[in-house]
Amino acid sequence: MTEILDPTILALGVVVAIGAMVQSTIGFGIAVVAAPFVVTARPDLMPASLIVCVFFLPVLQLLGGARDIAWRHLGWALGARVLATPLGVLLVAVAPADVIAVTVGVLILVSVAASVWALDIRLERRNSAFAGAITGVSGTAASIGGPFFALVLQHERPERLRGTLAAFFLMGTVIGMTGLAIGGQVDAEDIRAGLLWAPFVLVGHLLAGPVRRRIRPETVRRGVLVFCVIASISVIARALV
Repeated sequence: MTEILDPTILALGVVVAIGAMVQSTIGFGIAVVAAPFVVTARPDLMPASLIVCVFFLPVLQLLGGARDIAWRHLGWALGARVLATPLGVLLVAVAPADVIAVTVGVLILVSVAASVWALDIRLERRNSAFAGAITGVSGTAASIGGPFFALVLQHERPERLRGTLAAFFLMGTVIGMTGLAIGGQVDAEDIRAGLLWAPFVLVGHLLAGPVRRRIRPETVRRGVLVFCVIASISVIARALV
């Protein structure tokens, strides 16, 4: 009961709800919004607790009717993520957290810059596999797994983008948690905090419904790019500060 009424946990739950609303609207964002606050207020809960609560959102999205999924490209991304996850687990165990965060942030910024000014990043097998491999490291080590695959999906229909990312996050969360558990990076407190945030995830998902029905495809793409930049800045800032 004490943990349920912990004001820090409850405040972080509100942040998780806001992140869930963003992710239910544009396809990703819960970790982008919540991770900087969690790592500042309760760094001991990162990354496992956030990964636990993130698991519930794609379940809600898929149960809600998200069926438009790019299965072939999802397979390539997940396969690459499985192969790269052990590297993410190793980084959590041996590398300084700030080094991981800065590296992830710079990679996201470079990807956004390439998409806007140089490369026309599209949903292709090579891009899907590359995004999955990077996410295997960044998602496990820094709880930031959405931006890279979201960039690959940015030109797809909003329903297809959200559905494919939801399936990617659902399966990827299982992969990431399994890797962290094998590496001894998950404890009971992490799991309790993640479960306590689950109701906040539901609230955020429900609040996103009216927004999702009114948003235009081009607005979704712009939202993806904006939140990719926010993700990169947040992980770099929390590492440097």
